[in-house]
Amino acid sequence: MPNNSRITREEALAYHLEPRPGKIDIQASTPMATQRDLSLAYSPGVAVPCEEIAANPELAYDYTTKGNMVAVISNGTAVLGLGNLGALASKPVMEGKSVLFKRFADVNSIDIELDTEDVDEFVNAVRLMGPTFGGINLEDIKAPECFMIEQRLKEEMDIPVFHDDQHGTAVICAAGLINALHLSNKKIEECRIVLNGAGAAGIACIELLKAMGARHENCIICDTKGVIYQGRTDGMNQWKSAHAVKTDLRTLEEAMSGADVFLGVSVKGAVTPEMVRSMGDNPVIFAMANPDPEITPEQAREVRSDAIVATGRSDYPNQVNNVLGFPYLFRGALDIHARAINDEMKIACAEALAKLAREDVPDEVAMAYGRKLTFGRDYIIPTPFDPRLIYVVPPAVARAGMDTGVARRPIIDLDAYVTTLRARMDPTSSILQGINVRARNAQARMIFAEGDDVRVLRAAVAYQRNGMGKALIVGREADVKEKLDAAGLADAVEELEVVNAANTSHLESYKSFLYQRLQRKGFDHHDIHRLAARDRHVFSALMLAHGHGDGLVTGATRKSAHVLGLLGHVFDTTAADGAVGVTAMIHKGRIVLVADTLVHEWPEAEDLALIAERGAHVARHLGLEPRVAFVSFSTFGYPVSERAEKMHQAPRVLDRKGVDFEYDGEMAIDVALNPDVMAQYPFCKLSGPANVLVVPARHSASISVKLMQEMAGATVIGPILTGLDRPVQICSTVSTANDILNMAVMAACEIGR
Repeated sequence: MPNNSRITREEALAYHLEPRPGKIDIQASTPMATQRDLSLAYSPGVAVPCEEIAANPELAYDYTTKGNMVAVISNGTAVLGLGNLGALASKPVMEGKSVLFKRFADVNSIDIELDTEDVDEFVNAVRLMGPTFGGINLEDIKAPECFMIEQRLKEEMDIPVFHDDQHGTAVICAAGLINALHLSNKKIEECRIVLNGAGAAGIACIELLKAMGARHENCIICDTKGVIYQGRTDGMNQWKSAHAVKTDLRTLEEAMSGADVFLGVSVKGAVTPEMVRSMGDNPVIFAMANPDPEITPEQAREVRSDAIVATGRSDYPNQVNNVLGFPYLFRGALDIHARAINDEMKIACAEALAKLAREDVPDEVAMAYGRKLTFGRDYIIPTPFDPRLIYVVPPAVARAGMDTGVARRPIIDLDAYVTTLRARMDPTSSILQGINVRARNAQARMIFAEGDDVRVLRAAVAYQRNGMGKALIVGREADVKEKLDAAGLADAVEELEVVNAANTSHLESYKSFLYQRLQRKGFDHHDIHRLAARDRHVFSALMLAHGHGDGLVTGATRKSAHVLGLLGHVFDTTAADGAVGVTAMIHKGRIVLVADTLVHEWPEAEDLALIAERGAHVARHLGLEPRVAFVSFSTFGYPVSERAEKMHQAPRVLDRKGVDFEYDGEMAIDVALNPDVMAQYPFCKLSGPANVLVVPARHSASISVKLMQEMAGATVIGPILTGLDRPVQICSTVSTANDILNMAVMAACEIGR
């Protein structure tokens, strides 16, 4: 069922504005620190590769970024579903497409917007840029010009040219159809296929299916004027005429009767339940119109329980999502220095995707989506965040390219190639996406304790509007309204529930609970009233303790140690209670957890062992298999130091406990994180670089995290508070609205509880 997630205009604009305008940065991949570096990068050193490339153009793939660079090019004549917005207005979409290339397949990409609707000018401009790129991805160009542009560029250029609106949709559609027919026990050459929508995507879909074995006479295409039949002249062009069939059928309704497959790339509501009812046994319905399908899965299954339904939407099963295709198609094509992306490569991509969906789904994917995914009617296409895509699809594409002779540089060892592809995968994006999906499934009522801070309010609005659950704001109604108005979120006032001591009916029970906890700690009834009625952190914690919310996020306006002390009035939050703070650092595709960053000031060996257990627990909640390193300036006993002794003893404590995760120490940080350095200690019990670092003291944890944040630009999430019996997370005072939202998501997923 669809969720209630929605993105506001303010959120979308803020995302594109902050922290810097746009979505793309350029970074040097070689050293640029010294005069010698600059001399090698530019004059005089750069002359040497220039001469080599002039003598042998193929060396451009070795000495420049050409072999891993794709241009995303548009003229803005068909931007999403918005129509002809022009070249400049298409730039946010093209930048977005470029970052998807990088995110999913580690392909460098740059967007180019051409301010022309003239086919000749467009083709000539792209053709002249050919030496710069390893491939061209055309995007959001209206039909029929897109057909002409792509065909001419394919003929005139010796690098892959791919119009994703056409062929990307076709590839994913074909992958889903392979599996739908497998489940229906049907063969493509025997199926009656009806396509509604004769634009770029529709024509590409039917052409690819015919290349896979669908028979011309079994494929009926409809447009706004009805069936495209032989002899029709109204609204025709050469691309439609190529697929006209000899038939007496004239309407979509007539064509659907007895059909095995419906493909829709048209408009909302084009298909009625009666049309679906008239289809053959086990009908396959791909209603891919966006944002609203030709018919919803609920409507289709209401009349046909045997239907297999796919849409273009992420909130329904079986999403036909182009991101499953184009990054991996280009990855495979670029890695063989392909001259083109041909039908065989597209079919190989579709078949690899279909095969992947039939395989057992890894636990981390199931965890990300909050449910077990198994091949069947509601899972015929892999999910976009399946980590196997990067090393399953490109090798299939590359192999097809080599077999069909379009590879300039064939890959000799495909097994080694798969290994390199695995190394390209950025695990952190999948982890964060998985946590967000789990939070959306949890639908937790999240208490935001600091309703007088605009960052907190923006995070709360995003939490609720993104379909995570109900946001409960602790604050005064007037303050909340004023700050939302100032933030351009006035319409959110009616959506959010504001709670405070004045409007709750539970204050007396809160005070009674608090008095029972604190009466022997020097607190009288007046103190209790002040805490419960006037301190938002305590009030919020009392809400959570009484089940009037499912999670709590706080700390944006007060120092974490102070907030932790206030929470300690309601929950057991001390080191003696087993509480631990674990901070996640994300940098260059790597995630490392550091503990303890919040509670233990100077832990001893027993404490360090507990911290390791808490860190491993958080790692597993995040979908990581924990590898714990007890880090120090000493490595396995040298240099000898009394200060390092507790780090040496902590692993012995875990030995006695018999824990079920990898750990070792004490070791220096480079031994823990650098596999080449770790290899110098073959007796080390870690199977790879550590992802949980247990540090000697809270001050060293704080220094390490803040140094990475400030000097290296690491993304920091946390500290994640663990060891409590309720999900509570504490932000830092420098948190952005997005940081606060991330902590709310952690609380919703009960990370570390």
